[in-house]
Amino acid sequence: MKVSVIIPSFNEEQNIVECITSLGQQTKPHELIIVDDCSTDDTVATLKRLHFLNSKLVLLQQNHLGPGAARNMGAKQSTGEILVFVDADMSFAPDFLEELVGPIEDARTKGTFTRIEYVKNWDNVWARCWNYNQGIRINIRIPQNYPNTSPVFRAILKSEFIRVGGFEHHAGWTDDWSLSQKLNYKATETPAVCFHINPKTLIEVFIQARWVGKNTFMSRNILTIFMSLIKFSFPVSFSVGICKAIIYRQPKFLFFKLIHDLGIYLGLTSALSGGHRNK
Repeated sequence: MKVSVIIPSFNEEQNIVECITSLGQQTKPHELIIVDDCSTDDTVATLKRLHFLNSKLVLLQQNHLGPGAARNMGAKQSTGEILVFVDADMSFAPDFLEELVGPIEDARTKGTFTRIEYVKNWDNVWARCWNYNQGIRINIRIPQNYPNTSPVFRAILKSEFIRVGGFEHHAGWTDDWSLSQKLNYKATETPAVCFHINPKTLIEVFIQARWVGKNTFMSRNILTIFMSLIKFSFPVSFSVGICKAIIYRQPKFLFFKLIHDLGIYLGLTSALSGGHRNK
């Protein structure tokens, strides 16, 4: 079965080359489609150079509509029977695609994911703090006790994707959850191995956290939103930051926590006031 790999990109000039290079080393043949979501850095220029070197790379561009819309555009232009969705800051073991789509080709399932997802930049203190903030002490992105099904699909039959109309365009941070909600079933686990980059500077931590804050809490009731504003306020963040800095024996975690929670707080208040919810 033909495979189409679809990557949304937004200001990924530092990561996109490694991502594409890693995909170029796959044992499974595939079509590669990158949809740029109106990047403001040199992502597009970088992609155009790569496209010049590899004519098989399909480059699409859209207005700043978010990753859900970008994935939908890529899927619409794809020719594969199986769609694979990955991020521009990821890289992959050589057999990643083969392992990921194998159960679909064998008709054992309609969609898959992998929980073998390592933090590629574990040597970076802020990348480690990102994990610590989620209660993960080691070099993995997904907890070891994570179930063998997931609401986030890495690969799915294109026919199933089309049947439900793809991802929600305006779901923001949780856009990749919207597919399973429409399908009413989850992705099944595979042993595919990939690597993901955590935010590596405090600026990146703030930007990522603000985007999470703009989207994650808005579908909840007013009481939950109010409790979230308290949870991510400075006094609470400072107290939690001190405690976890001691627990993880990492003094810089306090600075991480203050910046991260400030991003969440400002993202949430921006969304409440009607601010733009895309990254």
